[in-house]
Amino acid sequence: MTDDPAPSKAAAAPAGPRAATIPPSQVQFDTSNLKSSYCNVCNGSSTREEVVINFGVNESWDMGREKLLVMLQHRVVMSPYAAKRLRDMMNRLIDEHETKYGKLDG
Repeated sequence: MTDDPAPSKAAAAPAGPRAATIPPSQVQFDTSNLKSSYCNVCNGSSTREEVVINFGVNESWDMGREKLLVMLQHRVVMSPYAAKRLRDMMNRLIDEHETKYGKLDG
């Protein structure tokens, strides 16, 4: 088991509106089966019960094609509560990045 030196606050947040919050110092991450992959495309959809985000790779650099082929590689399904925590975490990460490296376009 490998400990992540900087546990994410988002991971320790409750599963729903009434669940107890676990302090980040009490969360341990097991990264022994962690796999990393590169994705440059994502899209999503949602229902009342879940949010779905698909991640993939666009390898079509030829812009003259009629259709763009995106190879979807990962699908993450989560509750709306987890999706909201993910949004908040991403906003924090992007703010930190822009503070260090400058404003991102788009």
